[in-house]
Amino acid sequence: MPQTPPALEPEPISADPPHRTNRTLLTQSWLDLAFLHWPVDPAEVAPLLPAGTVPDTLDGVTYVGLVAFRMHRVGWFRLPGLPYLGSFPETNVRLYSVDGHGRRGVVFRSLDASRLLPVTVGRWAFRIPYVWSKMTVRTDGPTVTYTSRRRWPGPRGAHSAISVDIGERVEEPTALEHFLTARWGMHSSFRGRPLYLPNTHPRWPLHRARLVSCDESLLTAAGLRGPLGEPVSVLYSPGVPVRFSGPPRLPRTVSVPRPRAGGD
Repeated sequence: MPQTPPALEPEPISADPPHRTNRTLLTQSWLDLAFLHWPVDPAEVAPLLPAGTVPDTLDGVTYVGLVAFRMHRVGWFRLPGLPYLGSFPETNVRLYSVDGHGRRGVVFRSLDASRLLPVTVGRWAFRIPYVWSKMTVRTDGPTVTYTSRRRWPGPRGAHSAISVDIGERVEEPTALEHFLTARWGMHSSFRGRPLYLPNTHPRWPLHRARLVSCDESLLTAAGLRGPLGEPVSVLYSPGVPVRFSGPPRLPRTVSVPRPRAGGD
């Protein structure tokens, strides 16, 4: 059965934030990011998305991303970020979504992080699937290597080891590169209700990157069917400062019927 589209047309893909962050909830920086992406069938990932969202697509295809980076100085509201508890390596598995208000975003299937307290707070306070892992980020000349191995809650042994060589600056990102990186919110659910958290940050400084090696089991642990083969997009960014605001107030709720697995 064809997927049911959102009740409103998806907002345009924009390299710059389409909204302002008026009520800052969290501040942080994302540094030394490697973006790896694979194309997937929207029907395959639709059951993995929260209620009220459907897969966001470009030319009929959606994507799964494996994004490794350094989280730096997470802070509440406008307070200074924490230098130790708020700074740690992170690797997330994310999908691409759009809701009934036309807002594009990401859905995190897992977020591996090396600090237990932020993992616990993220899981308890925001119902975000953080996982405590042993992690490293190492730089050797133009090569950046990210490693991760699950500790709690599992599945224990789920891991990733990614190395990329940083290439030239991307002066004019393609439509696909904008689609994969210019994401201005997160879709989730909280106590059974849809949740959207918007973010703002400067335009991504992107670089081409060459994948040196990738040994990972995080995608299958996140519910994706593997193996997916070689990624179709590999990018690197030195990073950006980020602000998250609280859920926006909307005048009305637009429901999005979830696509069924099969049938007429």
